[in-house]
Formats: sequence, structure tokens, C-alpha cells
Amino acid sequence: MTVTELVSYEDALASYDPVMGLEVHVELGTKTKMFCGCSTELGAEANSQTCPTCLGLPGSLPVVNAIGVESAIKIGLALHCEIAEWCRFARKNYFYPDMPKNFQTSQYDEPIAFNGYLDVQLEDGEVFRVEIERAHMEEDTGKSTHVGGATGRIHGAQHSLLDYNRAGIPLIEIVTKPIEGAGERAPEVAKAYVAELRELIKALGVSEARMEMGQMRCDVNLSLMPKGSETFGTRSETKNVNSLRSVERAARFEIQRHAAVLSSGGTVVQETRHFHEEDGSTTAGRIKDNAEDYRYFPEPDLVPVAPAREWVEELRKGLPELPRVRRNRLREDWGVSQHDMQSILNAGAVDLIVATIEAGADSAAARKWWMGELARRANEAGTELAELAITPAQVARVCALVAEGALNDKLARQVIEGVLAGEGEPDAVVEKRGLAVVSDDSALGAAVDEAIAANAAIADKIRAGKVAAAGALVGAVMKATRGQADAARVRELILERLGVEG
Repeated sequence: MTVTELVSYEDALASYDPVMGLEVHVELGTKTKMFCGCSTELGAEANSQTCPTCLGLPGSLPVVNAIGVESAIKIGLALHCEIAEWCRFARKNYFYPDMPKNFQTSQYDEPIAFNGYLDVQLEDGEVFRVEIERAHMEEDTGKSTHVGGATGRIHGAQHSLLDYNRAGIPLIEIVTKPIEGAGERAPEVAKAYVAELRELIKALGVSEARMEMGQMRCDVNLSLMPKGSETFGTRSETKNVNSLRSVERAARFEIQRHAAVLSSGGTVVQETRHFHEEDGSTTAGRIKDNAEDYRYFPEPDLVPVAPAREWVEELRKGLPELPRVRRNRLREDWGVSQHDMQSILNAGAVDLIVATIEAGADSAAARKWWMGELARRANEAGTELAELAITPAQVARVCALVAEGALNDKLARQVIEGVLAGEGEPDAVVEKRGLAVVSDDSALGAAVDEAIAANAAIADKIRAGKVAAAGALVGAVMKATRGQADAARVRELILERLGVEG
């Protein structure tokens, strides 16, 4: 099925109700793997961070990573889940080259956390509750690189390379219950859920959750029910979607594709799908297995996990303020609208603004510079705000220099430019570039006199009482001083020279 064969989104929603299930894999930020002591550091030479355990060699035995268990409990608590008093690991058996032992150590019917929920706020302020089925611990697989094909996938490749450095990296898989009732907003709900979950994971400090680096990825399960039906349709599973925008696009495309298949009398195939960033489409992967096809059975080499209730409650008390609660508090503190707060969130600026305020800046000034000049520069550079070569403390210093009258906005933008260029701290850039505002009367007087002499007609209007015309003379002085004059003092001097009260 091609993009041109899709039915319109409106026609799809007129006949069918979408049902989604979202499976999010989060790579934990532990120093070692889930069941062995191998390093998890990125960038190492291929297959250099492996051992008999994560390679599945005979006689090797796994040991559970305690920080991995602790991180799983924190995630479960933050998602309002019940934490199991006793749970086990299981072997998920399948043949695939990226897992050398031919099974994945995971959890099946006994997850560590279950029956939770996450409230997500849509852009218009509506809150949608997503029910959580479970959050369970498992290990990641290795990485396959297919060489010689046109698509980078196995089909058409001449050969494949396998890197097992990632095999055994701790993962938490968070699985929702079927998400019903979202209607035409289903793709928006999917995006908002993953965005909220990412913020929660980052707030807990258990992972950086950088989707572009594979530290968090989403499988989008989708099916359609004819209007009035209560029976779920056959689902597809779009695998490893790695951006918020792509989660939304994948859900939308699959709604249209399923509707086209069903409307033409066809049958939806239960399969995995690959998402294509370039056009937002999906293509068939493999027929989707059912749970029984994986022949799950309890892992015989690992003892059950039975977290003490005292430990669980201690972890609960240590949870940080959850992202949605924090955002609502900050929005009230800052006096901004829901729309503005959403824009700040989308820009990844919340923590940067908070840190700038903590460094001494006024909240309005901090928002102004991060969401204005700095957001523009990040956009031009094609990078994230947090990756700009300027710190919240440096931005706070720029705000202070403006508040003191040492800089105006134009000069402040030049200071920011200098800091980003690596010219040093804001004060050093001011001195090096000679950017300080000129405010003493002796330095400004000559420029004011020249502006009055060169604009006699405007000066006459001001003498006649049209004080607003002074703006033109102020502009002339600012131009003559390369924007470094204190505009307020320039206006005062102009009116004094012309004998007019401001």
C-alpha cells in the first residue's frame, strides 16, 4: 500500500474508532549491564564491552543489577503503579542474530510494576489519562548493521555486522493498556504521552531518555474498530519510533492505512512495520508473533525479585516533583498561559529557564532570552537549546547587565553572540568588544547636539509640543553611537536642550 492509496484522515475517523497500545523502551543510565559487569559507556570499539554472560557462553551465570531494579521501582511509583512483592525474570526465546544466547531475559506475566496511569495534557489544556498495563525489566539486544543494500535494512544487503556492546543494556519496557476514546486526537495523545513519559523519566534521573540516540523508543500498536463495534481490530506494530513527531505521524499514517485496507474489503495483517522519516509512511516488517510463540518460561539462573516494602516506601518518599505538577506550579509562578508554557516545554527550555532564575535572573527576562534570541540561534544551528555553548549562569549575567542599564537589548544580543563564539564570560565580551552602554552626559551631549542640528524641522515640532517626535532624534543618536547610547538618557537630554518638559 502506498501513500497515494490512503483514505483521508477525516474519512477514516468517520467510519472507524482507533485503538492504540504504546510500548516504550527506556534504556537505563546504569554504569554496567543488567546481568553482568560490562560497561554501558557509548562509543567503545565494537564488541569490546562483552563477556561470557552477555555473549551467552556456556557456564556463565547472570547477576541482577541492583540499580536497574531500583530504577524500575522508581518508574513504577511515578506511574502510580502497584509494585510487586515478588516477581521473576523469564526467558523470551527466539532466534535472532542480535541476541547471541538466542533468548532475551525479560519479565512476562510477573512484572515488577503494574496497574498504573499517566495523565497527559494536550495542547489545548485537555487532560487525557493513559492507563498503564505494566512496566517490566529486561535487557537490550545487540546492534546489526546491514552493509551493501540501498535501504540499510537486511533485504538486499551483501553482509551484516554484529556489535554486542549493547546486548545486555538494562531496559524498562512500559506498556499501556488499550487506549480508547481518543478519536481524531489519537495521534496527538500518542505524542503527548511519550513526551510526558520522557519528561518523567528525565526527572527521575534514571535515564537521559534521548530518543535520537535510542535511549528511549516507542512501538506504536494500532487497530481500528468499526463505529459502534466493541471488538478490537487486528493490530499492527510500528517498531522503534524515535521522535515525538514520528510517534504522531506513525499513528496517523496507520489509521489511514488500516481504514483503506478495511474499506476496500481487505484484511489487516498482524505484523510489525518500519517507519520512514522522509515521508511519514510505514512498510511491512515481519508477521507479528503472539506471546506463546516466544515459549516464555521462568529464568532458572536468577532468583526472584522481592523488594522490601520499607525500601519501596523509602523510594516513594524520595521521588521528585512530577513534571506535570511542576509545570503547573511554574506556569502559575511565571504568570504565563497554557499555550506559552507548552511552547517553552516544546523548546526544551523549562529547566534552562529555571536554572537561569536560580542564578539570579528575573523570570520574565530569563524566558525572553531563552525563547527569543537563544531559540533563534539554536534553530539556525539545527541544535537543541541545551546544546548551545552558553550556560544559564551566563544568561543570568546578561539579564543583570541589561537590568543595570549597562547593556540594552541590541548590545545584549552581541554579548550573547560573543559568548557563543567562545570569547569568554559576558563581562569579558563587553570589555573586549567595547559594548557598554554610554550614559554619561559628556559623551552623549555632542551626539545629541548633532542630531538636533541635522533635524531642525523635527526639533521645531518638539518645541511646539509634539514630544512624541523626539523618538526620531533618539533614533539618530542611537545610530550615531552604534546603538550604545542610553536611549532613556538621550531622550531626556534632547528635551532639555529644546526646553521641553517630558
